[in-house]
This record gives sequence, structure tokens and C-alpha cells, in this order.
Amino acid sequence: MLGVAFGTAALVIVLSVFNGLESLIRSLYSSFDPEIKIESAEGKWFDSSEALRATIDQVPGVGVVSEIIEDNALIRYQEAEMVVRIKGVSENFMEQQRLDKVIVHGGPELNKEGINYAVVGLGVSYNLSISPKDEFSALQVFYPKNNQATATNPSGLYTQKSILPGGIFAIEQKYDQQYVFVPLEFAAALFQYGQRRTSFEIKTTPDYDMLEVQAELISVLGDAYLITNKDQQHPSLFKAIKIEKLFSLVTFFFILALASLSIFFTLNMLVIEKQKDISVLLAMGASGRLIKSIFWFEGAIISITGAVIGLLLGFAICSIQIKFGIISMGMETSMVSAYPVEMQFLDFLYTAVAVMIITFLASYRPASVASKTQVITHI
Repeated sequence: MLGVAFGTAALVIVLSVFNGLESLIRSLYSSFDPEIKIESAEGKWFDSSEALRATIDQVPGVGVVSEIIEDNALIRYQEAEMVVRIKGVSENFMEQQRLDKVIVHGGPELNKEGINYAVVGLGVSYNLSISPKDEFSALQVFYPKNNQATATNPSGLYTQKSILPGGIFAIEQKYDQQYVFVPLEFAAALFQYGQRRTSFEIKTTPDYDMLEVQAELISVLGDAYLITNKDQQHPSLFKAIKIEKLFSLVTFFFILALASLSIFFTLNMLVIEKQKDISVLLAMGASGRLIKSIFWFEGAIISITGAVIGLLLGFAICSIQIKFGIISMGMETSMVSAYPVEMQFLDFLYTAVAVMIITFLASYRPASVASKTQVITHI
């Protein structure tokens, strides 16, 4: 029974930790990734038109549609320079409130009193030693043109624009070390995109399901556009988490199966010890089916007791971890100090069902042997 209890508790804890890690990753990327993203199915840009915007706006559940221009560029600040990912966003981008909670210095405004500002990642600011308080040093952004090189006019090989740093954001290292947010008009002029856009980023209204809105957009826009939700924008990452969770689940099922062997041997020993009692019951008119049900019931008591104790133990340990964070990540630079844990009812339900099935199978053979016991006669 203790083996079943500890195996059940371990399974519940591991599944809850994987749930916590998945939720943590989603919360980190939610500040950067849109709920729904529309891109060109072929090529890196598409033409933005009033007809296209009207078609998207008419889809029920579409709240805010932000136009995006995104490309690589060289950025220079004073004497330092690096290649970054410039992300130009339309004015309504701030209505999605994705940067409000991740600004660590300055503000999220991209345009204030007619002056353009850039919001840079924390890693970019470290590499370039950017100070948002310095109103006299601007970021110089360079982007190559498609012109042929000429010795007489080298400046014609690239587009150069300047913009003041207005804020610094910190989301995740992958983004902090390469992204710079700028106004859409600034990016369009820098990249010479005109009405071309690399994507539309959509925030849905609260009373609509994101997946339903995505399905409707796919139906309306057709195959010319690639329409993805948050999870689909990072398919390999979330797939890896689900695979790890699946393998952990299978591993602990095997552990539970091994723990259920104790039930198998316990019931077998019980059948041997109770041969005389079984014979008495048979002599009194008990059927083999009744004898089998008695031993099945015995196995059920052991399994249910072990499962209940294990579920309660797992719930208690997870609750303590959520409230007090006793087990830490062991890294000072980690995003969270303690292992994230999130309990889900279905995990508890599936674990309990799995324990019942495994222990039922372990009880089948001893119960069948007991049902075939013959009446012992004494001369």
C-alpha cells in the first residue's frame, strides 16, 4: 500500500511541476507574442490594404489589430554598435498592453509630443551602454539598400535614421538581447517598405475564444496567409515539454506497476494462508464468483487506500511548494527562485484511474486462483 501511495504522490508532483513550467513559459512569452499572428504564407511580407484590414476587423472576436514591420538592422549608440531586430509597431500596439509590465527603465511610449522613441531590450542596452535619461545621444539605425555599390556615393548603399531611446524592457534573454521596438512609420521609412507589412498581431476580445477566432480567420483569409496562435508560434518548445511530460508519465506508470507487484504477492500469500477459510465458505455454499469478488475487494481496498493517501500527500507537497517555494531552482540567475507548480484536476483524476486499473490487474490472478480452490475434506 505504501508503494502505491508514494508512487501516486510522485506522479502527481511530477505532472504538477511540468504544468508549472509550461505555464511559466507561456507567461514569459505572453508579453512578447501576440494571441494571433498573421503572416504571409510565402515570403516575409505582404501588402497591407484597406480591404484586408476590413476583412480582418469584421471577424467576430477580433479586438486590436496591430500592423508590424520587422527586420534586422545595424544600430549604433555613441561608439558601440551591434545588429538587432527592429520591430516597428502601429500606434494601437500599446492597447494590447504587452509591454506595460516588462518595462524596467523609462516608459513604453514610442511617440511623445511628435518625437519618436525606441524601446530596447535589456541585453541590447547593456551591449550598447544605453541610458534612457540621456536625451542628447540618439540611436543611429542603418539598413542596406538594394543599390549597386559606387565609390562616389557610399551613403546611397544604406538608409540611416536616428531615434532616441525611451525605455528598456526585460522579458527573456532571447528577446532582450536582440529586439528594439520603434514606431511603424519609422520602420517603414528605414526599410523602405511603404504599405508592405511583415505581420498583423491580433488581440482578441475577452468574450471570445482565441482558437475560435483563429479558425474563423483561417476560413476568411484562406491559404495565402499563415495564421498562428501563441502555442503555434513556438511549436518545438511546447512540443518538447509535452514529450517530456509524456515520458515522465510512462516512467511513473511503470513505477506504479512495480509497486502493484506487492499487492499481487500479498494477495497470493493471502490465498495460500486462507485456504481453509475458503474451503469453509465453499462448503457453506459460496460460489467461486463470490470468492473471486472477495479477493478483488481486498485488492481494491489496498489500491484505493494507497491512491487516496498518495493523492493527499501529493496535494499537500504541491501546496507547500506553491505557498513557500521550499525547493529552489538552484540558480541565482533563474527567472523564478523556486520550482513552479500548478495542480490540475485532470492530473489527479487520471492518476487515480491509472492506479485503480493497475492494481485491478494485479489482483486478477490471485482472485482467480482463490476462486478455483477445492473444498478440503478430512477423513
